Amino acid sequence: MDAYKRKEHWERVYSNVAPDRVSWYQPEPLNPLAFVQKFELPFTARIIDVGGGDSFLAERLLEQGYEHITVLDISETAVERARARLGSQAARIKWIVKDILDFVPEERYDLWYDRATFHFFTGAAEIARYVETATSALHSRGRMIIGTFSEQGPEKCSGIKVRQYSENTLAASFQQGFQKTGCMPLPHQTPSGSVQHFMFCSFQKKYVS
Repeated sequence: MDAYKRKEHWERVYSNVAPDRVSWYQPEPLNPLAFVQKFELPFTARIIDVGGGDSFLAERLLEQGYEHITVLDISETAVERARARLGSQAARIKWIVKDILDFVPEERYDLWYDRATFHFFTGAAEIARYVETATSALHSRGRMIIGTFSEQGPEKCSGIKVRQYSENTLAASFQQGFQKTGCMPLPHQTPSGSVQHFMFCSFQKKYVS
């Protein structure tokens, strides 16, 4: 699926499905917050939530005291929903409406967080482009968290075929520029009551002298 069709698809999804009915709805993102706490990032750390849309992670990070948060999503509708929910607090977040494969970072981040965006890229060229972007976006020794459907997870999401990952295959996708620091399977219960199985891995960018 090319960038135009991806954007068209996600604008339609966010326009037609209520926020608390999408399968990825997670009002309390405890797992990513636990990762952030484990990394002991200072409140001045620059954090980007890739595919964050109208997720609740950014506002929870604000509540904890983090000062430099960026949310990137392909859907303007998703971003506007989040901004409306946050009200005046939305001005404290940097919002970018962009396909991640077209994203050219203008700053360097300390943490790259992605829950369920990477697995939509199934072709070798798309995956390579994503990895290149993530690598260039992070500071030396920057951290990254990637969450994808596991091998026990769904084969599709919102009607789009995804790529399932094990710990080994997810780590292998980023091995050139990153060192894996940990992986864990995590279940997610959707609003409909079904369970989706995820694999989350954390990485640190390799230092190049």
